[in-house]
Amino acid sequence: MQTEAKKRAYISVFDKTGIEKLAKRLLEANYEIISTGNTFEYLKSKGIEATESSTITGFKELLSGKVKSLHPEIFAPILANEEEIKTLNSAPISVVVVNLYPFELYAGKNTETETLIKNIDIGGVALLRAGAKNYKNVIVISDTEDYSIDFENIDEKQREELALKVFKKTANYDRLIFSELSRNFGLNEENNEEFLNYSFTKKQHLRYGENPHQMASLYDFGQKKLDYEVLNGKELSYNNIVDATAALNIVSEFFDINAAVIIKHTNPSGVALGTTLEDAWDKALDCDPLSAFGGIVAFTKKVNLKLAEKLTAMFLEVVIAPDFDNDALIQLKTKKNLRVIKLNTLLEDYKNFQEKEIKLTPFGALIQETDRKELDPETFKTVTKEKPTPEMIEDMVFAYKVAKHLKSNAIVIAKDLKTIGICGGQTSRVGAVEIALMRVVDSAKDAILASDGFFPATDNITVAAQHRIKGIIQPGGSIKDKEVIELADKLNICMVTTGIRHFKH
Repeated sequence: MQTEAKKRAYISVFDKTGIEKLAKRLLEANYEIISTGNTFEYLKSKGIEATESSTITGFKELLSGKVKSLHPEIFAPILANEEEIKTLNSAPISVVVVNLYPFELYAGKNTETETLIKNIDIGGVALLRAGAKNYKNVIVISDTEDYSIDFENIDEKQREELALKVFKKTANYDRLIFSELSRNFGLNEENNEEFLNYSFTKKQHLRYGENPHQMASLYDFGQKKLDYEVLNGKELSYNNIVDATAALNIVSEFFDINAAVIIKHTNPSGVALGTTLEDAWDKALDCDPLSAFGGIVAFTKKVNLKLAEKLTAMFLEVVIAPDFDNDALIQLKTKKNLRVIKLNTLLEDYKNFQEKEIKLTPFGALIQETDRKELDPETFKTVTKEKPTPEMIEDMVFAYKVAKHLKSNAIVIAKDLKTIGICGGQTSRVGAVEIALMRVVDSAKDAILASDGFFPATDNITVAAQHRIKGIIQPGGSIKDKEVIELADKLNICMVTTGIRHFKH
């Protein structure tokens, strides 16, 4: 039985940041430091007195260091309460300082299984969980941010917070391992759909959410991290981030050509392709100049000075592009509150960035694959006597890609690779058609009409014909298809069906 109580601390860390200073504080507080492996060698090199764990356990490290801390002489003093420690021949270990092998550095990078396995921490997780389980008697530190804690005056609330941080970290650690190995072992979500893990790590607190009375924060989740830089302006708000996502979702559809999109409240007020980026902007703005006020703007190519001058001639909230010429950036910075974002992630990669969509409802969590269905003109079915020209097909593809990102019911009117009328989020299809056509600035003559869903009645075709629409692209599949097609033939409108519906609720 032990005859003399003494304080002991166990230290085993992969990341050595700040550990020297922490160890010296423990020594000054009369703790005996127990350590192992590389951590012991590191402390020794810094002239810090420590006891190697093998002198306590009675055996050297096994399996090239894989087994070193998993021993009763280590875990019993960590797990024992005040009564149980009296039954042991050793003093309690009342401080545990551990951080894990950085498995997260290899996540989401198609890392070989052997490397993933090598970076799965076993002993570290066990030590942390043991310390957290016995938090009333053990101070367990898993984060370098907590190295400044006052060991002698810690209260129970702090102990609880440290313990919860451990369980949060180890849960996320296991989730990452599960996700990466599932991918490497070829097990898709269908094999694991009965149990899904999502972990969110707070990145920053936001001023508020959609409205000032709603609290909000931004969290990191998953393996893929969007690479971007805020080059100017105020901190991104909740609404800025939501709208920026909507803008990037659309421009990424046209990643390899000059494209511009203007977003208001997640809806595009104008989208266009152009011979130059400036041309695309002019065409997008022309669709709805009024709604562009206070908009979020995204581009597919580098912004030059001439375009920047046009952007700063009006009030915008956010400008996003893959790059900016130096003089263009200087011009944009004359608007001190304008958020300027440089997207370092390639738009081609961004296009496939989000794999899942999650909605939390009172019924439960809804999880679905992101709508990334691609259009292939080769699979289009022309259902009318009128056949589309190559130019019409281009406008159809363009308009349908934009309609994909509108709230249903969605209608897009387009001509010459430019939206000229947009309407989404309506409760009736014909209502959406009427509003989109009402918003056309000049004329819808010879334009294309794209619908995210099929036409439930012929009234849509009648309205389109009244505005001299030349072609229609829609999914097809309505019980009224025969009547719709017959009326389109009668009114000399070309109609193409895709077989792809793009509802967005």
